[in-house]
Amino acid sequence: MQRRFQTGRRLLSFQEYLELFASDPARHGRDSARYVRDMFDHFGTYPVKRPWGECTRYRLFDLPWEPEPLRSSATSARRAPYHGRDAALIGHEELQGEIYRALSNFVQEGRANRLVLMHGPNGSAKSTIAGCVLRALEHYSTLDEGALYRFHWVFPSRKTTRGAIGFGGEGAAAPIGGSFAHLEDTQIDARLVSELRDHPLFLIPVPERRELLKKLYEEAGIGDAPPDWLMSGKLSHKNQQIVEALLVSYEGSLADVLRHVQVERWFISRRYRTGAVTIGPELSVDAGERQITADRSLAALPTALQARTLFEAHGDLVEASGGVLEFSDLLKRPLDAFRYLQLTLETGEVSLPQQTIQTNVVMIGSANDIHLNAFREHPEFPSFRGRFELLRAPYLRSYLDEQRIYDAQIAPFVTRHVAPHATRVAAQFAVLTRMRQPEAKRYPEALAPIVSSLTAAEKMEAYATGTPPERLDGDSQKLLRANIRPLYQETDATVDFEGRSGVSPREIRSLLLDAAQNRDHGCLSPFAVLTELDELCKRTSEYDWLKERPLAGGYHDHKLFRDVVRARLLDTLEEEMRSASGLVDETRYGELFDRYVQHVGAWVKGEKIRNPHTGDFEGADERMMREIEGLLGVRGKHDDHRRGLIAMIAAWAIDHPGERVVNAVVFPQQIRKLREAVFTERRKSVALLCRDLVAILRDRANHAAQGVRDEPLFGGLRDEQRKNALAALDRLVAMGYCESCALDAGSALLRARFSELVT
Repeated sequence: MQRRFQTGRRLLSFQEYLELFASDPARHGRDSARYVRDMFDHFGTYPVKRPWGECTRYRLFDLPWEPEPLRSSATSARRAPYHGRDAALIGHEELQGEIYRALSNFVQEGRANRLVLMHGPNGSAKSTIAGCVLRALEHYSTLDEGALYRFHWVFPSRKTTRGAIGFGGEGAAAPIGGSFAHLEDTQIDARLVSELRDHPLFLIPVPERRELLKKLYEEAGIGDAPPDWLMSGKLSHKNQQIVEALLVSYEGSLADVLRHVQVERWFISRRYRTGAVTIGPELSVDAGERQITADRSLAALPTALQARTLFEAHGDLVEASGGVLEFSDLLKRPLDAFRYLQLTLETGEVSLPQQTIQTNVVMIGSANDIHLNAFREHPEFPSFRGRFELLRAPYLRSYLDEQRIYDAQIAPFVTRHVAPHATRVAAQFAVLTRMRQPEAKRYPEALAPIVSSLTAAEKMEAYATGTPPERLDGDSQKLLRANIRPLYQETDATVDFEGRSGVSPREIRSLLLDAAQNRDHGCLSPFAVLTELDELCKRTSEYDWLKERPLAGGYHDHKLFRDVVRARLLDTLEEEMRSASGLVDETRYGELFDRYVQHVGAWVKGEKIRNPHTGDFEGADERMMREIEGLLGVRGKHDDHRRGLIAMIAAWAIDHPGERVVNAVVFPQQIRKLREAVFTERRKSVALLCRDLVAILRDRANHAAQGVRDEPLFGGLRDEQRKNALAALDRLVAMGYCESCALDAGSALLRARFSELVT
């Protein structure tokens, strides 16, 4: 620890700090806005592909410096308890970019002159975003790239300086190096802390400082001018009082004054409220002051300073100096409690009874949309609007992202097994409650009827996977796929934006925990989740989203939402049961479609294909192509369908330059249709296998409930039936099922899908 302390340059004299500053003026001359912006740049970005376009994600929101358990979304890991704002952020790439844009504007303007206010519904990750920024600052400040320095005043004992220490007597005899910064505690009578963390270069008078900074920036080859904050900044009231007293005692010698300066590296810390402070809706100005020269513990100060009245600033605004101050639920405060922010943000100063504090802090905040809408009606709102950077924080609208929240924050901490699709059912329902009916008049004539016909479920799927409805023809699907971004951004400029209302992730987290305790299921089952969703939707007096009038397309229809997620769940379970049956190798569908595309390509180009069996070059197999097209349900002209198929491949290749064309990626719907068509004739076999599997699992469950250890006899099943059913169970276990949720899935399929086939 001692070695790290020494090599980390934790304590420096003013001269040593000046040399450190000269080695990298841009790094050591940053104000809070530039520091936070540079922290974003330090962690970097990476592209994220979404159905509505490519987004830029900032790595800091992934908490890359944290141990894996705190940021992984793997559901198998046992991890420490989840604490809301300490989690990594999922989604919200657009909001991340808006925060970075605001910080860049502050850098261009010279200081943070607005409060970044994120607004949205409860549970839309506003606090998580702020928490990620504060945690990133904590880590960044421990790195060499993020080193921060402040200074204190050191006053040596008379014994150390061999006589008077320069206050009304003879000059002090300085130690080796001319500075008192490295004296031991036994050699120091008093130490005054600079609570506002003034930059050490503020000790140099402004004219000389400007010349020095210009010279250092030129020598370092920095094209940008030194920041105005550093060029013109002034010492706090207390530090200025000390400098004046020392200058009088040393007869104007600045070099002698600087001998008393001890430069210290400091670190941002949320726990110790240093450079990272979060405050709630309190009822006072976030700064204050207290007299320190009346404190008996400071009686050792030189007489010249005891004769002066020194005040020490304190409070949240002071503790956050040099970093970030977060106002949680700002608009829950009475207006008078934050009216001072208007002038503070405009001037960069806050007035106290005995002094005026120069602020160096980035202010961010959060507000509920209900309170913001009420504030918009206040006469004072226009004057505050110019000092707020309003950023929307809606609920997530991709159920894949929503599911990641529950997989990361709920599933790992449930003591029971988590069944496949349990969190997805909850995520799909949550996102459906947030969908808004599109307005056709906002779109071009060709696109308007397509958009207006979208159901809530179809819109949800388009946001998550970019998949258009199968009911649309090829041209309409292509047009919709190319315009998902305008659809996604349709309500961005409106007050009632999409994602502003709906069920909160907080409610869904509680719902999942309740479902995990359902005694009718042996694990966290998707059917337990559906039961809890039914109970949630009975609480119409508690939630506004349950009071909205249902619209065409299934929007705001919470009963239909439950039917939709139940039907989608059964579709998925049936597909997995087919796969687990082993009746057909799943890879054959892809191989068959690959062969079809190969022949279609040859047909369109008028080329021949080498027959792998005979070695001869032959024309495209018309019989095979028509057979596949029949399975795909092609109703129009076969020629048009084939040319459209090749056009889709060409369009995909243009959108994904350098990537290999994979038919399973370009044509997922067609391959699924092919699988379903081929499997239709074998559906009864799957149903019978499902019946046998359920019989085995029920017998096992009954034996376990009765405490019988012997393997059940599975009466009525032949050896072949038993063997096939157990093989299917093994495949389901490999997919993540346990015997309990496999029994749930099989029983549900028998009731809803296979009842007519097994009777």
